[in-house]
Amino acid sequence: MTHPIISDLQRRYTSKRYDATKRISQDDLAVILEALRLTPSSINSQPWKFVVIESDQAKQRLHDSFANKFQFNQLHAKAASHTILFAYNPRYKREDYEKVIEADIANGRTKAENKESAFGAFAFVDLNTDEQGNNAQWTKSQTYIALGNTMHAVARLGIDSTPMEGVDKDLLGELFADELDGYVCEVALAIGYHEPEQDYNAALPKSRLDKDTIISVI
Repeated sequence: MTHPIISDLQRRYTSKRYDATKRISQDDLAVILEALRLTPSSINSQPWKFVVIESDQAKQRLHDSFANKFQFNQLHAKAASHTILFAYNPRYKREDYEKVIEADIANGRTKAENKESAFGAFAFVDLNTDEQGNNAQWTKSQTYIALGNTMHAVARLGIDSTPMEGVDKDLLGELFADELDGYVCEVALAIGYHEPEQDYNAALPKSRLDKDTIISVI
């Protein structure tokens, strides 16, 4: 099949080594961050924060977050051009959704006089919230939509990426306490340009299950 989308997905793979001398341009980074911002979410809740690690100081903190576990991902902390932390709000509340509605009003999507009725969609949050006010399972799921969207965006730009669930959410919460502000990061994405001699995965053929095995058109 010949199509730009398919070409993007055929070309991308999970990079195992990055060239620390190569950096993503600010123009490309601006595209990535705007694609990230435009990610869809359930009821447009946007229950997330994205922390973009760019400076040497922030990369050192990320490097230190692997002190206790997942050391196999530590090598990306300083070598990758950037790493994005995808963090979710574990206790998404009505006041959080109110910010979304207020943005809708400012952008002309919702009329000001319809503000209260716009809260009707919040019923879906209630369905995913336990008696203690925890809805982390639902908000965490939204971050994976953002992850997939970002992975395709960087592939379109010819940039390599490595999704990492192997991160220490507790230590990240401590080392990036100011930036995360109570949000929780359980997945990150390293982005940059691979080091061809050491990135063994770059030369391996792509392998997926046969379409008929996993897709049913009825």
